[in-house]
Amino acid sequence: MLSRTADHLYWMSRYTERAENTARMLNVSYETSMLPQSATAAAKAWQSVLSISELLPAYYERHGEITLDGVLHFMVRDETNTSSIYSCLLAARENARAVRGALTTEAWETLNMTWLDMGRWFKAKKFESDPARFFEWVKLRSHLSRGVVSGTMLQDDAFLFLRLGTFIERADNTARLLDVRFHAVKNDYHGSYQPGKGSLPSDFYHWSSILRSVSAFEVYRKVYRNVITPERVAEMLILRRDMPRSLHASMYEVVQILEAVGNDHSAETQRQAGLLLAELQYGRIDELLATGLHAFLVRFLERVHALGGRIGQDFLATTDPVPA
Repeated sequence: MLSRTADHLYWMSRYTERAENTARMLNVSYETSMLPQSATAAAKAWQSVLSISELLPAYYERHGEITLDGVLHFMVRDETNTSSIYSCLLAARENARAVRGALTTEAWETLNMTWLDMGRWFKAKKFESDPARFFEWVKLRSHLSRGVVSGTMLQDDAFLFLRLGTFIERADNTARLLDVRFHAVKNDYHGSYQPGKGSLPSDFYHWSSILRSVSAFEVYRKVYRNVITPERVAEMLILRRDMPRSLHASMYEVVQILEAVGNDHSAETQRQAGLLLAELQYGRIDELLATGLHAFLVRFLERVHALGGRIGQDFLATTDPVPA
């Protein structure tokens, strides 16, 4: 496969996944904002959404004060924000259009229709009247896109690079989500987390919102059948391979795909990915929490970012850094 074709497919899936992840975060934050809370608490909640995507400086530059309407506009419709849902779906569609011949008709039409329908949402001002419904629509279109790809495309290199982009992006997003949310609670309660000693209050709405943002609330109840605790939330989203959006599950897929598409230059990239997977495969949540979850997640993000750079160097047409 030509590296330029692989590059477009890889970024098409990364941007589609990023749009879905942004919709997930915004949907949970929007629903949580309906709960009784102080103005300060509401502002901090929206600030954490911007922090997850590393967009606080860009937001302050354009909008100044953090408000619900400001954040929603910036993260959904702002064309100058390269990580807004609008920009992500535009980039996904343009990458798909560049390699139209590598996709099935159904895969292309699904993504193209998503772009066209989003324009209709905005033109009719339906987003402003019902943001939650729009976020659910974005998630549904992302699910549909992946399903059509899996159900219609030959499982060749094109298919593998589409999946590679999805799981690299997913690993990055889940790690960012966990790091910002855990760090925020730690600061709120002015204490360091000590596993099993209750120094970090297990606020139901806070931890359930994290689970809901990755569609893991019902799965958590099925697996643990108990009260929601920080230890188990972290364990589920970091170490459980049977949880689709966990770091372990995402890196397992990345390693399998790199083995399948490996070339004469990719041995070190495969080794780095394998080392990262091994830490997740054999890690224990009590050890991670005892040594510092924040430090672990920061290091994980750095290594995933470096891995993305190596993938670009070994397989793709460009080696530009991943946009924030």
